[in-house]
Amino acid sequence: MMSQVEDQSSDCLRNLTCNSSLSDLQRAHTEENPLFKNLDGDKYFSQSNHIIQHQTIHTPQKTFSCNACEQVFSRKASLIRHQRVHTGEKPFRCSFCDKCFSHRSHLTEHRNIHTGEKPFSCPECEQVFSWRTSLIVHQRTHTGERPFRCSECGKRFPYKASLVSHQKLHTKEKLFSCSECEQVFLLKSSLTCHQRTHTGEKPFRCSECGKCFSQRNALIQHHRIHTQEKPFSCSDCKQVFSYKESLIAHQKTHTGEKPFKCSECDRCFSYKSSLTAHMKTHTGEKPYRCLECDKFFSHKHNLTQHQKTHPQEKPFSLSKSEQVVFKDNITN
Repeated sequence: MMSQVEDQSSDCLRNLTCNSSLSDLQRAHTEENPLFKNLDGDKYFSQSNHIIQHQTIHTPQKTFSCNACEQVFSRKASLIRHQRVHTGEKPFRCSFCDKCFSHRSHLTEHRNIHTGEKPFSCPECEQVFSWRTSLIVHQRTHTGERPFRCSECGKRFPYKASLVSHQKLHTKEKLFSCSECEQVFLLKSSLTCHQRTHTGEKPFRCSECGKCFSQRNALIQHHRIHTQEKPFSCSDCKQVFSYKESLIAHQKTHTGEKPFKCSECDRCFSYKSSLTAHMKTHTGEKPYRCLECDKFFSHKHNLTQHQKTHPQEKPFSLSKSEQVVFKDNITN
């Protein structure tokens, strides 16, 4: 039976190369053996159009051309999807919010906003995402991948937006100026964020405790207090952190890196805060004041230790006999 199928498939293949009509192809098979074989002889198809479509994988021929930009495609479906770039057509509508999309896959991922579904999981730290692109971008924190390269200086970036912002340094392009302080910014979004320092606007509100923030990233980081989420993992000891800055600071315990150098005595420190505290030994600055005795200290922890030497006042303290009377009054 298989040899018969192969013979019929070979006949079909010859018919395909001769551009026979579909009816001719169908007559080349019986109802018992409706199989079509590819050129390599290792795949079978139940319909002739399937093998035609499959053969385009092996052949460089691209027969479908865009009449707007002359880009060519091997499949008609790919051409149709591409043409929406020119027409602006968005046939896929979200049933939740009526937002429209040009591709079905974009709609599918968008729906995750409404359903809360996060089907894309990071294999390194198990963090989950609603969108595949968010997972791909996140994984660069583990791999260190920087796929976006500046053509001017060769510097690489993990995100396209970072590259675009960086390239403006070469062109000296600074388009967005603050009307309050005349500070200029490369991106309009940066200007918008900066202006909140003047207006005091805090549009990002925590749904758990109601605290408001001027920056979205600040809200995201704050929210981890409630969720206990720790998405940043040390590759050396697997310790996890809520904030990227905490991970970077921790990693210096493994590398021994001390990038912060004192300009007075050349002593080096792993953390900027340690250098700031150390500098007070040179300047004599004592910014921490005890409210009880007006004594000043260079470091906050010294003030904390000092405050323990002052007796803690306990208002409304009762003697033992008074406590008994108070207890009896409550019970009665």
